[in-house]
Amino acid sequence: MSALIGAVSQELLINVTPQETRVAVVENGVLQELHVERAHARGLVGNIYRGRVRRVLPGMQAAFVDIGLERAAFLHASDMQGSALAEDVDASVTPAAPQLEDISSRLVEGQSIIVQVLKDPLGSKGARLSTELALPSRYLVLLPYTAHIGVSQRIEDDAERARLRNTLTEISARHNAGFIVRTAAEGASEAALLHDAEYLLRLWQRIRGDMDRSAPESVVYQDLSLPVRTLRDLWAQNVERVRVDSREAFQQMRQFADEFMPGLAERIEHYSGERPLFDMYGVEDEIQRALERKVPLKSGGYLVLDQTEAMTTIDVNTGAFVGHKTLEETIFRTNLEAASALARQLRLRNLGGIIIIDFIDMQDEEHKRQVLRALEKALERDHAKTTISEVSALGLVQMTRKRTRESLEHVLCETCPHCQGRGTMKTPVTVCYEIFREIIRAARAYEAQGILVLASSAVVDCLRDSEANSVAELELFIGRPIKLQVEPQYSQEQFDVVLV
Repeated sequence: MSALIGAVSQELLINVTPQETRVAVVENGVLQELHVERAHARGLVGNIYRGRVRRVLPGMQAAFVDIGLERAAFLHASDMQGSALAEDVDASVTPAAPQLEDISSRLVEGQSIIVQVLKDPLGSKGARLSTELALPSRYLVLLPYTAHIGVSQRIEDDAERARLRNTLTEISARHNAGFIVRTAAEGASEAALLHDAEYLLRLWQRIRGDMDRSAPESVVYQDLSLPVRTLRDLWAQNVERVRVDSREAFQQMRQFADEFMPGLAERIEHYSGERPLFDMYGVEDEIQRALERKVPLKSGGYLVLDQTEAMTTIDVNTGAFVGHKTLEETIFRTNLEAASALARQLRLRNLGGIIIIDFIDMQDEEHKRQVLRALEKALERDHAKTTISEVSALGLVQMTRKRTRESLEHVLCETCPHCQGRGTMKTPVTVCYEIFREIIRAARAYEAQGILVLASSAVVDCLRDSEANSVAELELFIGRPIKLQVEPQYSQEQFDVVLV
């Protein structure tokens, strides 16, 4: 994996305005990730709150906690045991998960409790909380309530894992605190690791003091701003430079780099050109394409992505690609290209949860294996945790991708008020027939001199043209005249039948 990452040239582009901050991760000139944070809706992950238990649900082993947000946040009993942090830690050093206690024996309504946000509010769901606090820095994550040391599973060299663990053993025992060694710590010096550990311990002492003074339903600790978090969480050795178009953000980032990333601060540049930074790199155009349902492939094939409440589905099609050899070879080549492209789309669109991929059916088992391996390889650079299954009996690949924040579509878009998110609308003819049925109901129920129909121009045009005979027959049937009126503000499905 290290060789793969080292072959990638990466740039971080940061666009800052008073209303919004955007971070683009560009690899070999191609946009791979986009992070958006707005001033009125900053991300909450990592923030620590003093909350108040609103409701305890023994049947769900969970509780709803008020932390000062519009919706109550969700705390599960398992997140009170620290199990949410185990996924990035070597299983050999992680204590066995204890038997969950009944949440009713640990929490009561009205109780004050210190919690940390694990996941931002997503859709109609509130934030996900944990009582097992975790404070990240460049190389480490401090676990103040535990005493074990874990190492990221992405660090594969056994000797390096042992070195990192041994470096932290003494300071962990002295302060009775645990650490997770992050992937970025691979190859870091002992001095750098201990510097990070001391910083986190000082930060924890400050937070403990703030916890004692905090009021219920208030913020105890707020995580770093997005530009500085970018350095902490996204910086890698293959990052050639970071370009930021805000002088203030540039100074904050240089200060952070001087303290935690010595020797790398010179790679951070302040961009002051007249042409917008994202325009110069073509990022704005890529963002627009990332909101489209169809993704073209270079070969002529294409992907179709559909995001629903339950899952995301991705369909692979050959399109105009006809290949040069056999049909099986054409399908194989299309699927290989699709595997790489869809891995990028998952990162760029930040799609999470359950993902179903419908590759084109392959008969050759070796081709299936190679396509799966290509997908796994393409996902290795993804910061989010992913799990991939084998090809199912129906030829589908099922996978999951950890979701901690809203997808790009949910951040930038809202549900269409006309189709209510269906992606389709009733045809004018369908609406005409609904109007006919409504006219008959009204005519039978009420006495009136006539009927006035208010509808969109497309529907009224249909009533006056292709359905003119039907309107005339209906007038004879109900014995009253029917008048038509265009309402420019009405959607195609909207209409009113008024008695006059």
